[in-house]
Amino acid sequence: MRKTLSAAVTTACGAALLTTALPAAAATTDDGAGMASLSVLHGVPELTVDVYVNGDLTLDDFAPGDLAGPLDLAPGDYELAVTAADAADASEPVIGPVDVTLEGGTSYTAAAHLDADGQPTATAFVNDTSMLEAGQGRLTVRHIAAAPAVDVWADGAVAIEGLTNPDEKSLELPAGTIEAAVSVSGETDPVLGPTDVTVTEGAATVVYAWGSAEDGSLALATQAIEGMHSAPEGVPTGTTQVPGEQQQGLWLAVGGGLAALLAGGVLMARRQVASSRV
Repeated sequence: MRKTLSAAVTTACGAALLTTALPAAAATTDDGAGMASLSVLHGVPELTVDVYVNGDLTLDDFAPGDLAGPLDLAPGDYELAVTAADAADASEPVIGPVDVTLEGGTSYTAAAHLDADGQPTATAFVNDTSMLEAGQGRLTVRHIAAAPAVDVWADGAVAIEGLTNPDEKSLELPAGTIEAAVSVSGETDPVLGPTDVTVTEGAATVVYAWGSAEDGSLALATQAIEGMHSAPEGVPTGTTQVPGEQQQGLWLAVGGGLAALLAGGVLMARRQVASSRV
C-alpha cells in the first residue's frame, strides 16, 4: 500500500511540474521565430534512465552529468514516459506517461537537479542571448547543487558572492581564459576547482555546479551558447547525446517534462527503497 501511494504522489508531483509553463525567452529572431531552442541537463546523481516520447526511445541511458541538445523545435503536444535504463519498451514506466506541451519562441536549458536540501527538483533557465560588445563574452554560473550558498572566484578574487540554489549570475568579461573556483560562501578553500574556463568573444559560457556536497558528488558541467549577434545556437560541451533528424520532433517533450520526470523518478526510487524496509 505504501509503495502504491508513493507512486501516486510522485506521479502527481511530476504532472504538476509538467503543467507549469516554462518561462518565455527574452527575445527571438526572424530565423527562429516560433521555434524553441532546447538543451537538457541531467544533474540528479545516481539515476540513469531511458526516455520514451510517443512510445519511441528518444534518450537511451541518460546519465547524471549528461547535457543533451540543443535543437530548434516546433511547438506541439507529446506523450512522455521515463523507464528504468535498458527497459525493453515503455510499457512499464518508472513515471508517466504524461502529456506535455512546449511553446515556441523560447531559448532555455531545462535542468533536473537537487535542491539545497538534497531533494529532487527541476528548473528551466532562460538563456541570455542578448548582444555583446566587441571583444566581450558572457560567463553565467548556475547553482543547482545540494550545497549551501557559494562564492565564485575568478583569477583569485571573488567575482560572484553568496550564490544560492537555484539562482544564477552572469558577468560580461573580456574574452580570454580565467581560473575559476567555487567555495562555500565566506570561505577561501575551493570545493570545486580551480579550473580554466574560456570566455569566448560573442558567446556565453554557462557553468553549472551540480551534485551533492554531503554525498561527495559535486561536479561541474559546462554549456556554450554562441551567436550573440545572430540566431542563438547552444553547443554543449562534455558528454552529449543528440538524437537523429527523425527524432527532432520528439525532443519537444523533453524540455519541461524530462527534468520534472527525472526528479520524480529518483524520488520514487527512494520511497520504494524505504517501503521495502518496512
